[in-house]
Amino acid sequence: MSKKAGVASLLKMIVPAGKATPSPPVGPALGQRGVKSMDFCKQFNDRTKDLVIDTPVPVAINISPDRTFTFAVKSPPTSWLLKRAAGVTKGAAQPGKETVGAVTLKHIYAIAQIKAKDPVLAHIELRNICKSVIATCRSVGIKVVR
Repeated sequence: MSKKAGVASLLKMIVPAGKATPSPPVGPALGQRGVKSMDFCKQFNDRTKDLVIDTPVPVAINISPDRTFTFAVKSPPTSWLLKRAAGVTKGAAQPGKETVGAVTLKHIYAIAQIKAKDPVLAHIELRNICKSVIATCRSVGIKVVR
């Protein structure tokens, strides 16, 4: 599949915070698009140095036709934050029938505040983000307690 000259491309990946390296999967994904992976890794690791190491961080990389790039770092996935708050490593095999952990409403509120910092969710009320986090709890198999 060839791209037209002058068309920018968007690459979405999940990269561990502070651990971007030119090895797979980051290096080959950027190399195919003609971007120096080492440049991205240095910038990404610098931007995510305040996060806990190995936190999965979604990143959207805009690659210009002249092989320059810009990227946006987003907050960690809601399911990962919930599992971390509940102290579990995996979600339930049958989410509607079993639970693997529990979180309090304080956890839900804290996670909603983290998610509210994403530009995509900036216009949504915190209450609605909390409802979305609770819905994710159900799909992962985590119980919400008061």
